[in-house]
Amino acid sequence: MDALSDAFTRAQQRVKTLTRRPDNAVLLQLYALYKQATLGDNASPKPSLTDLVARAKWDAWSKIKGLSREEAMQRYIALVDGLE
Repeated sequence: MDALSDAFTRAQQRVKTLTRRPDNAVLLQLYALYKQATLGDNASPKPSLTDLVARAKWDAWSKIKGLSREEAMQRYIALVDGLE
C-alpha cells in the first residue's frame, strides 16, 4: 500500500500543475475519487437542491459508495495520468 499511497500523493501534486483545466465532469470524478480514497464512503448529509455545486459533489461521491480506498486511489491515478 505504501507504493500506492506514494503514487496517489504524486498524482495529487500533478493534478495541480495541469496545463489545461479539466471539464466539470472530470473535476467531479477527481473530487469523488479523492474523497473516497481519503475518507471512504460519503456519510455527510445531502446538501440542499439550491446549492448546485455542493449537491453535484455530494452526488458524485455518493455514486461510488462501497469502492475500496485502494481502488479509488488507482482510479484517481489513472484519471490524472490520462489528463497529462
